[in-house]
Amino acid sequence: MKKLVLPLLVLMHLMLTAQELQVPKSYSNIFSDESGLYLQENGQRYYAKEAVPNYTLQQCFGNPNGTTEGVTLDFGDFNGTITYGLIPYGKAPHPLPVFRFVKTLESGKADINIERDFRYPYDFVDWQKNQMLSIGYRLTDETGMVVYDGEVSLKGKGPFTVASSIYEGPFVNMLTDSSATLWFNTTLPVMASLQINGKTIESPLGTHHEISVSDLAPDTKYTYSVTYDGFTQQYHLKTAPRPGSKQPFVFAYTSDSRHASGGGERKIYGANAYIMKKIAAVAYANDASFMQFSGDLINGYLETNAETQLQYTNWKKAVEPFWHYMPFQVGMGNHEALGHIFRDSTGRSRGFVDKFPFDTESAEMAFAQAFVNPVSTLKSEDGSTYDPSSQTVDFPSYSENVFHYRYDNVAVVVLNSDYWYAPSLSRNTATSGGLHGYIMDNQLEWLEGTITSLEKDPTIDHIFVTQHTPVFPNGGHSRDDMWYSGNNEKRPFVAGKALENGILERRDQYLDILINKSKKVLAVLTGDEHNYNRLKLTKEVTIYPEDYPHKKLNVSRPIYQINNGAAGAPYYAQEVLPWSEHTKAFSVENAVCLFYVNGPTVKMRVINPDTLNLIDEITLR
Repeated sequence: MKKLVLPLLVLMHLMLTAQELQVPKSYSNIFSDESGLYLQENGQRYYAKEAVPNYTLQQCFGNPNGTTEGVTLDFGDFNGTITYGLIPYGKAPHPLPVFRFVKTLESGKADINIERDFRYPYDFVDWQKNQMLSIGYRLTDETGMVVYDGEVSLKGKGPFTVASSIYEGPFVNMLTDSSATLWFNTTLPVMASLQINGKTIESPLGTHHEISVSDLAPDTKYTYSVTYDGFTQQYHLKTAPRPGSKQPFVFAYTSDSRHASGGGERKIYGANAYIMKKIAAVAYANDASFMQFSGDLINGYLETNAETQLQYTNWKKAVEPFWHYMPFQVGMGNHEALGHIFRDSTGRSRGFVDKFPFDTESAEMAFAQAFVNPVSTLKSEDGSTYDPSSQTVDFPSYSENVFHYRYDNVAVVVLNSDYWYAPSLSRNTATSGGLHGYIMDNQLEWLEGTITSLEKDPTIDHIFVTQHTPVFPNGGHSRDDMWYSGNNEKRPFVAGKALENGILERRDQYLDILINKSKKVLAVLTGDEHNYNRLKLTKEVTIYPEDYPHKKLNVSRPIYQINNGAAGAPYYAQEVLPWSEHTKAFSVENAVCLFYVNGPTVKMRVINPDTLNLIDEITLR
């Protein structure tokens, strides 16, 4: 699926702000007038003012201009420092900038003298011979926070001209036994190409390049190259085994990597790049075939897509050296929220809803723009029994945020438990919106159909279902997720009306599909709580509040909940909950789960990526 480029989205947004926005009928008490969007509550109007991003990708690109001696970068009103060095493309399997120089920006500008800084013997990339080079740079603001890691490519020996750079990628995704998609984004529009398996596949002029290749052999390593503006990067990928061949393989799982305390790379604006890079390195070193990451990639909770995309890029850059070789599959969490925030005169939020128009402004749209995931048959919650209008689009898209994929005899089903998320809904239902942790009707129906199909597939032995929110929280989110302190009254509201099923009823309907309508679902992989733990759900586990009046779930067979929200976000300690005695191996260490699949057996080892010590080890099946 080709992505909309950011300038086009910005233009569309400016056109929309010049006229009154049409409020989706799924919301309530939200209106638009000549002053903008507002929430009307108790006779008061609370406006959502037009937000201005703190930083944008375009600003961080630096508007480079070649000079006689090097390059000038202009970051506008950015105050801070720039650290820079050469990137050894073709000379290292994981090419990262070798930082050497630091400059204080003057009025947001930096002049880099290539002839002086990278003269002999500091020219380890042979730019003087090849007359081509790429410089990696790091922007740090006045407080010491790293805002962005970027790069600028140049041609010449003096004077220098600016060339297009790949600012993220190339990445491997949509990997099967016979195909793959390679994708990357460039700073300037350019024609690009992919060379693999004796083929050259062209990508048209643009900044987003998404190139698919087919007719590959199963379980085979292929070297690939991407060429852009005269530059070339070379890596390799390995196709999946033929479905059901039951070859031994490893895959990795984690979530929750939003930025944390401690400074440095633990807080590269929006992401804990320090831990994520280590997690990716451990997965790669253990020969993982892919990594699943289920939400809260970034700090998020933003009001502009421009700033959201910058934080997503910072996350992608953290794992980029390893994503060149193996797929990273990602899902949405609550911190991916992007919305309209209605504030009172003191600046306090009175309401926060998913941004609209949904097809150009929503959190789901921003996520699809940032990543390349499978597109399922599930469209949206339009057409559901609670859809307020069959004539209008009243819900955001599920495209690329709910999907499933397979690798040999394993299927992974990725859900969105923060769909159409309204962060203010749990305390104030006036706006209507999606509830944190709730799987809505159309998504639940799609899940059941998907599980039914996978159950019938003889080449699939193990199914993992993953969403951001735990079914049974254990530390940090007992007041929400799929529990809400045992309060079944919590549920989404559509057009001012509460949905029929509360959160606990919906939790049980969800579990009924995984347990009683499936024999292959082995585990639910969750995050949100910033810790690692596992829970084996059996009929002996207490999962209801006292005097629960509704129908109770028949737990006919055990499944696991494996929570790993320990990818760098600030930790949560354990709470005492009805199922606590069944919660095992609880740890606040940073963690990556490694699943070792060998035909009918699945084993798991959990590693601290910072110290490499073993946190947990168990045979799951």
